[in-house]
Amino acid sequence: MRGQVPGMNQIHVGIVGTGHIGKLHARVYSELAESGAQLAAVFDTDANAAREVASLYGARVAGSIEEFANLVDAATVATPTSTHFPLAKLLLERGKHLLVEKPITENTADARTLSELAQEKGCVLQVGHIERFNPAFGALEKLLTKPKFIESHRLSPYPMRSTEIGVVLDLMIHDLEIILHLVRSPLVSIDAVGVPVLSRGEDIANARLRFEDGCVANVTASRISPEKMRKIRVFQEDAYLSLDYQNQSGEIYRRGPGGIAREAVEIEKDEPMKRELTSFIECARRGLQPKVGGQQAAAALEVAIEITRLIADK
Repeated sequence: MRGQVPGMNQIHVGIVGTGHIGKLHARVYSELAESGAQLAAVFDTDANAAREVASLYGARVAGSIEEFANLVDAATVATPTSTHFPLAKLLLERGKHLLVEKPITENTADARTLSELAQEKGCVLQVGHIERFNPAFGALEKLLTKPKFIESHRLSPYPMRSTEIGVVLDLMIHDLEIILHLVRSPLVSIDAVGVPVLSRGEDIANARLRFEDGCVANVTASRISPEKMRKIRVFQEDAYLSLDYQNQSGEIYRRGPGGIAREAVEIEKDEPMKRELTSFIECARRGLQPKVGGQQAAAALEVAIEITRLIADK
């Protein structure tokens, strides 16, 4: 990858979109000086929101996306999904490393265009599938052999944001990307159901994925739950793993001579977003491939779009 910035004392980073997620990224970037990140600029069509974030962290407010591009080496794009493609395309064309929040784009054609453009320009294109940086997921990967059955639940109260997309693209896509990464076998069939409750799109959904190697994944997502839950269970030949992303805890059940033995999974807790943005800065600095790049994000998006189509057709 040609777009690395070796030898630089600092990488000037910026935020496009200063809503809920953008504010979180701004706070974390401001804490990453030791990783070589300097929050240099923010841009938002809501100038007041941009000024508020900029004043908190000593960044400059850009008056346009073009001005913003001249102030940064790398950036987070944390705007509504419908704007991801034109903003990311403009910034990549100007040679900027990007972390685009999920879903990467509204359709897979645009996602692949961004992936190809990033490769052409030698830029990092990372996508905000943050659970890949959750210490609980790291523990799961170390214990995984060959998954036979996966069950995931991702529930939350109604968010009052990101409601322009359904719960599959809002929440379930996290688990879809993880499952595709864990199974690594062609997907052969999808069954899906879902219903709208408070939104135009589905607010609760369930999908069953069947893979060529025989693995089955049952995935549930809801944004009308009274409580938050982010859990995954993986059954494999020698063990059953149960992990809680939210609490960063887990258990493993193994078959032994005396029956089933249960033991806690050792997990060193940490903030996933801090790990995610630290990794992004390191990828930009050294020209490394991110854990979740454009191609992986496009694959998860393709499955999510098919699930939403199946739900809409019922």
